[in-house]
Amino acid sequence: MKRKCGAALTALVGVCVATGASASQAPPDSIPARAPDRLFEATQPLDLTLKADFGAIGKNRGNDKPNHPGVLSYATPAGDTVALDVQLHTRGHFRLERCQYPPLKIVFNREQTAHTPFAHQGSLKLAVQCRGGQTYANYTLEEYLIYQIYNLLTDRSFRARLTRVTYVDATGKHAPETRRAFFVEDDDRMARRNDMQVFARKGVSQDELNFDQTGLAMVFQYMIGNTDFAVTALHNIVLIRDSSGVVYPVPYDFDWSGVIWTPYATPDSRLEIRTVRQRLFRGTCRSPQELAPLFARFNARKDTIYALYRGMSAEGLEAKRIEQALDYYDEFFKTINDPGRTRREFMLACRGG
Repeated sequence: MKRKCGAALTALVGVCVATGASASQAPPDSIPARAPDRLFEATQPLDLTLKADFGAIGKNRGNDKPNHPGVLSYATPAGDTVALDVQLHTRGHFRLERCQYPPLKIVFNREQTAHTPFAHQGSLKLAVQCRGGQTYANYTLEEYLIYQIYNLLTDRSFRARLTRVTYVDATGKHAPETRRAFFVEDDDRMARRNDMQVFARKGVSQDELNFDQTGLAMVFQYMIGNTDFAVTALHNIVLIRDSSGVVYPVPYDFDWSGVIWTPYATPDSRLEIRTVRQRLFRGTCRSPQELAPLFARFNARKDTIYALYRGMSAEGLEAKRIEQALDYYDEFFKTINDPGRTRREFMLACRGG
């Protein structure tokens, strides 16, 4: 099966050679003031219970994704239980078709959430385990860590909040199951946090993209070995635009990354590491002077990134998976700190050499 973004990558690499940050569009409207975000400013994992007819929800695998009523509940530090009425529906594409447990979107009743961690949230994506068991729990924890890494590198990134969700079938036909998941920040709230607005237009031009931020996103995708995205097609990319019209790409959805290596991804994601990484920079030539400050940002965060992975053992990420990921990142850091390897991987690869 071919990857959905295959053709889009050709358009992507042409976009990422932008040398300026001008725009012909008029500045967006004024951006509303930001409200406090209790959900994503905290870091400790949430323990939640979701009660709904998951049998009915799981049948919505096509374009029709109706809302289903549910209840989200959790215990406060004082021991009280808070129950919120929510609506749930399936979302996504590839994982929706292939996974036993479909990705969800949870729609909140704002009148009920005022004094809860979900205050000011209209709806949120919930990235769930594709299937049960420790192996798929590992994959979920590792994808969450990738969001955390990008947060360390730039504020123009999606925040995530790790959860442990107990799913209760409202019909009583299935026993409760507890699995890993994480919430992903809403597009508009991420944009407002950065004093910008979402720019939902395909085919963005080179001159509109911020050169430095695009380079950062590309080096990051190289680091994790991910080719499942395309800027021009808005495939696993959200664009945000500032008041002067400059556009910034914000990546998301990292489960096909080589560092995770999920079995349900297509064969492309299982290519030898160097092949995957070189593909990202084919046609996106940058000079050593342009790459140096980008590499410096990654080097400055290396120890913190490695500590994030080692700390995730407390949440159940298996030691062998941690070491596998750090070995993968070791190759990245060797490359960006070796002029010869940098030239081969970035300079020659960008010309298809």
